This record gives sequence, structure tokens and C-alpha cells, in this order.
Amino acid sequence: MANYKLTITAISPIVNKVFKIKTNKPANYKFTPGQATDLKLQYEEWADQDRPFTFTSLPKDDYLEFIIKTYPEHEGVTKRIATVGVGDEFEIGDAWGAIEYKGEGTFIAGGAGITPFMSILRDLNQKGQLGNNKLIFSNNFEDEIICFEELKSLLGGKFSNVITEQKGGELPQGRIDKDYLKKHISNFDQHFYVCGPKPFTKDILNALKELGAKPDGLVFEK
Repeated sequence: MANYKLTITAISPIVNKVFKIKTNKPANYKFTPGQATDLKLQYEEWADQDRPFTFTSLPKDDYLEFIIKTYPEHEGVTKRIATVGVGDEFEIGDAWGAIEYKGEGTFIAGGAGITPFMSILRDLNQKGQLGNNKLIFSNNFEDEIICFEELKSLLGGKFSNVITEQKGGELPQGRIDKDYLKKHISNFDQHFYVCGPKPFTKDILNALKELGAKPDGLVFEK
């Protein structure tokens, strides 16, 4: 597997603890929307520790973009991401991942699990192929919703939010469970794209199967 050095060209916070990071794009580097790569910080003590992060840019862009949630309470790579700046370097490998667009359906994301879907939805929008794709997005708090305005602009009424912890906000509260899915989805013979924390993904996939979704219609990172 090849390794590629990236230099950060821009970094900006987008919501609490989440950063958008742009880098140069190595010549002939290829990925498909939804794919990820293993990324290493080029700090001396972190240079041998990689973590998977998803591309949120488009394959045709002349730069790479990542949207990364940091976890200050965890002593690791995701904590250190919050300290990087323009000119710092990453190392990445080739692109990989099982999440790729296979046709119209419903995207179900939990928190930072939205990131593989950003490139897919942006790509579909560029091609004029968003069609009837829908997104259900779960977050703990309203101010944690990544790319809320962009997603609302892209999907309009096909974008649904569920807030699990915050009380008294403007968006619907609850959880994406079997009852929620049964109430909000009328056709389970479609593609379902699922990404989020492991327990979230497992619970959603189990609920979808119980409601009649076909195993080969479920797209997720195995």
C-alpha cells in the first residue's frame, strides 16, 4: 500500500469539537464518494498511529477535505487533531471502504457518521441526481449537527433530524429505533445507508432487517 504526505492548507471549526481540514491532493490519488483512508499525524509521538477518516471532498476536486470530530477526553489521535494548524502534515494510505452509492434510498447517520454521506450527497448534487434520496440524522444536541444548513439546502423536506439528549429544542426529540423507522418509512425494499457509532449502526441494521429490509440492500462499513 502506498503512502502519501499531505500538508494542511486550511482548517476551520464547523460545530463544537468538529473541524473541516483541507489539504493538498497527491497526483493521481483516487477515491470514490463514501470511502475513507487511514491517516497518521506527522507528530513524532503519533507518526505510527493511524485512524480512519472519510473524504468529504469530491473525487474531481484538486484538494482533499476531511470533517473530523475531536474527542478531547480521549488521549489519542482525535484529541491531537484539535491542535493541528496550516502547514502541519498528515500521512495517508490508499482509499478503502464499503460505503458507496448503489442507488436511491434512505441514509441514516449518527453524529460524525454523516461524513461518508457528505461526499456521496455532494457528488449526487453536482450530477443532478439527488432524486428521492432521504437522510435521517441523529445527534445528541442541535448545536452538534454537522453541515446542517448545507444538508437542508441539498435535501429540503427529505432531511429529517432526531435529537436524543437536548430538551426543549426546535427539532424532534427521540431515537431512531424500530418504532421510529416503522412510522417514518413506508417502503423497506430500498437501499439503506447506515453509519455512526458501532452500537448505533448495529441497532439500526437489526431494526431494518426485522422490518423487512433485504440484507443486500444494506450499505454500511463492515
